[in-house]
Amino acid sequence: MRALRSAAVSSRAGGVIAYPTEAVFGLGCSPYDEAAIARVISLKQRARDKGLIVIAAHSAQLDGLVAPGAREAFDGRADNVAADDRATTFVVPAGRDASALLCGGRATIAVRICKHPVARALCLYADGPLVSTSANRSGSRPARTAVQARCWFLRQVDVIVGGRVGKDLRPSRIIDLMTGEVLRG
Repeated sequence: MRALRSAAVSSRAGGVIAYPTEAVFGLGCSPYDEAAIARVISLKQRARDKGLIVIAAHSAQLDGLVAPGAREAFDGRADNVAADDRATTFVVPAGRDASALLCGGRATIAVRICKHPVARALCLYADGPLVSTSANRSGSRPARTAVQARCWFLRQVDVIVGGRVGKDLRPSRIIDLMTGEVLRG
């Protein structure tokens, strides 16, 4: 509980955090802080044109990040896959508050209602969504434990929240909301 509060406060203040998600440990920050987003991209050594996923505890947290009207479509589609235990990320039209860094320069943004209890709680404690990308350098295996995240990013992230990753063995599937195309299976 204390680590969750600390991580939420850190993310709201521009910090970068690591935390468990459905399949791997994630690196995250506030999706509204350009400097923090740039720091996550730099830590991962990730190309800026790839974009990043944003997670939320509920769809209302995505207001402004997704385009008007897209949230309703997202809600309906997300409900259809809710019975499936696998985490699903949707690519939706970006809203006015979506940073070009989050979108990779595209007019879309990748969003997911997180099912993992720790990541969900972080979004609730932070009172908003979080950037969520695997805790690893691009091209390397993602961290699946807090110890791995600590070893790979010691002193480079502000807070590491302990906990177990979920039971998903693969990263979230990604579906384009508008076309139904599966971008990552």
